[in-house]
Amino acid sequence: MEASAKLRYTRMSPQKARLVVDMVRGKGVQEALNLLKFSPQRPADVVAKLVRSAVANAEQKGVSDVDRLFVKAINVDQGPVLKRFMPRAQGRATKIRKPTSHITVVLDEM
Repeated sequence: MEASAKLRYTRMSPQKARLVVDMVRGKGVQEALNLLKFSPQRPADVVAKLVRSAVANAEQKGVSDVDRLFVKAINVDQGPVLKRFMPRAQGRATKIRKPTSHITVVLDEM
């Protein structure tokens, strides 16, 4: 039985989030959470919280054994980019891009 969780419009670069997500794809839930706990990257906390949410969704669905869950699929898609401008010297302006991400986690039983 599959369980999933989605996080949309989170303020982080999809490129940086994919580096963290690639570490846990295909791993067991407990191993994935341990990897994310000790990972120094900023997206690791967000992804760990999302994995815990997917585990809670699996419990709600009535999965027999939570310890047998593994990360079947996890991906990061690009969300909309917030565009801002910052004033610079001599009346010029510089673009500031603030990217967002959509993260999806799918757990399944072994």
